[in-house]
Amino acid sequence: MASPAPRTRGTDRHAVPAARSPQGPGSGDGPRFIRAAARAAAPALLGHLAVRLLGLAVLARWAHLKHHGVWTTLATSWDSHWYLGIADHGYDHGLGTRVDHNNLAFFPLYPAVVKAVAAVTPGSRASVGLVVAVLCSSAAAWGIFAVGDRLYGRRAGTVLAVLWGALPVAAVQWMGYTESLFTALAAWSLYCVLTGRWVAAGTLAALAGLTRPTGIAVAAAVVAAALAAVWRGGSVRGPLTGALLAPLGWFGFVAWVGVRLGRWDGYFAVQRLWRNEWDGGADTLRELRTLLVYDRFPALFLVIVSLVLILAGVLFLLCLCDRQPLVLLVFSGVLLLVVLGSGGVYFPRARFLLPGFPLLLPLAVALARARRHVAVLMLGAAALSSAWLGAYMLLVWPGAP
Repeated sequence: MASPAPRTRGTDRHAVPAARSPQGPGSGDGPRFIRAAARAAAPALLGHLAVRLLGLAVLARWAHLKHHGVWTTLATSWDSHWYLGIADHGYDHGLGTRVDHNNLAFFPLYPAVVKAVAAVTPGSRASVGLVVAVLCSSAAAWGIFAVGDRLYGRRAGTVLAVLWGALPVAAVQWMGYTESLFTALAAWSLYCVLTGRWVAAGTLAALAGLTRPTGIAVAAAVVAAALAAVWRGGSVRGPLTGALLAPLGWFGFVAWVGVRLGRWDGYFAVQRLWRNEWDGGADTLRELRTLLVYDRFPALFLVIVSLVLILAGVLFLLCLCDRQPLVLLVFSGVLLLVVLGSGGVYFPRARFLLPGFPLLLPLAVALARARRHVAVLMLGAAALSSAWLGAYMLLVWPGAP
């Protein structure tokens, strides 16, 4: 059975939903509103925390058996090393010719936050980066809950936040990576659009554009929703202000890289050195065909990545059938377009889709409507599989997550 359509004003299901009880920052004045929002989100935040603690426990036990350090694995491995390097030494000054080497491929907000917080707190920058990621994952879970609650009710919002914490590669949420910060900014930006807070939505989208390359998806979603709001009539100033603010972060960093390298396509030249180019999905289709059809013994992690990509496409079709609000559809669609349409490295693409929480809404609504024991069983299975897969990804799979 298809999930119910979002509650909106009038008959346009792409319109901004009617006002509901406060769900987070900006939903009223004074601590009373913040306390009410926190109480409403508490089950979602506790559920998300429980799932991630289970993942951490499994990782710690597995790491102990393999004589690995958990802190090192989470705080300083793979991309974490690049972000810490930017926080310590800044960006490269030239393009160079070495493959997979130029740090201008990494967006600046997360290392800037780590550097700023580390300057006023004890501990190493690696520890600070890990703490920032963990805190941002809770902020993201709150924003995800707020979106789900506003559209489909509190139970669906809670399930949505728990599902996000139980994704196959959700272990990245508690690593020194940018996914948690980016998801938090994206979720609250989308929520601000749904509640008509256009300046906040545009500002958060601009910050998301300074966090990851896929920040362009948040900007596109805010701009599309703002233009749709103007087209429907009503206030023009707020939506247009949000639309103007939203792309500033992404375009600003891309332009800065171009100026730093002395060429207009400097950022894209850097990406080519990392073997990342948009090819319309040809490379993705080749990889899927090789892994799922021709390879007799494909690596388990690559099979998981392939299944995540396929399921994401199916879920997006369900989102279209459910007629989600325009801002969510544009965000998910552009995110999929960027991730599936890019050539180059294949194995991190499930991680690249981690911020695409609106894709989980059909599953969240279905579980919210199911019998309680069925929902608990399904969420428990998802949490256990996520815990095992996260440990496998970080301790067995030889490449980056």
